[in-house]
Amino acid sequence: MDLFFYIFAALFSVLNPIGAIPVFVGLTQDYTKPELNKTALWTAINVFIILVVSYFIGEYVLRFFGISLEALRIAGGLIIANSGFGLLSGKVKKRKGINKKVESEAQEKQAIALTPLAMPLLAGPGSISLLIAFYQEHNNIAAISIAIGAILAVALSIYLVLNSAHYLVKYLGESGIVAISRIVGFFVIAIGIQYIVNAVLKIIEVSHILK
Repeated sequence: MDLFFYIFAALFSVLNPIGAIPVFVGLTQDYTKPELNKTALWTAINVFIILVVSYFIGEYVLRFFGISLEALRIAGGLIIANSGFGLLSGKVKKRKGINKKVESEAQEKQAIALTPLAMPLLAGPGSISLLIAFYQEHNNIAAISIAIGAILAVALSIYLVLNSAHYLVKYLGESGIVAISRIVGFFVIAIGIQYIVNAVLKIIEVSHILK
């Protein structure tokens, strides 16, 4: 269970569905309740598919491009930390590549669950690199089952949060959501830095062994 909560907490923090609430509300302000429910559901399903596919094919991508696990951790750590700084500064949309043009185009589309909601707003390089690194260290049947369960739990959480987004904005207010996002942002930065530290320590350890 410790492994499950570790993956769930890390993924939930990096994806940060609470921070996605203002964008979701802005893009779905004219939606009916059934349309909101459908969009939230398909966003969660798309995130689940993206993360599961990334989890299983990540190893082959690393091999194809000749990327080491330590390099992935450092790059992923930088991206995760950058996302955390975005949450602290309140510039989530800008750091996720979502500008006014993207929002305008999204509002004209019938389906926004895949883009920009599932990707890049929620599932992105940070969460993908986190899962790829985890698979490299834990690839037995038990660990894989736990990881899939944690991803499913995160997807369910995303659905619940987005489906309740308009209510949360009403009761918490934008300032309340920003405050929560900043707290989450602190932990996201810590996760990113820890990934970089682990990679550097591993490189130092390997260099000492080779000497």
